[in-house]
Amino acid sequence: MRIFHIVPAATWESFDGAFLTNDSLDVEGFIHCSFEEQVDGVIQRYFASAGAIAILEIDPARLTSPLVAEPSTGGEIYPHVYGPIDREAIVGSEIRQAS
Repeated sequence: MRIFHIVPAATWESFDGAFLTNDSLDVEGFIHCSFEEQVDGVIQRYFASAGAIAILEIDPARLTSPLVAEPSTGGEIYPHVYGPIDREAIVGSEIRQAS
């Protein structure tokens, strides 16, 4: 099983650290991710006007932060990473236009 995290393409293209974080980790305590079948819906709902995005494929077995599958406010189950995402856990990426 793989999970996916979506970021602006510029964020991924300029990333050179060992761990990926974002504002939601500071505000909510976790990084939002998606299962493969949820990616297109997440893009439509949250990134429709974002321009170029990067879809990062993550191998959960390589994460050092806890991964929890839990319900969103709408009740659908999503994977949440409770800490930074290890660069080594990012096993693939795809740049595409969100719209």
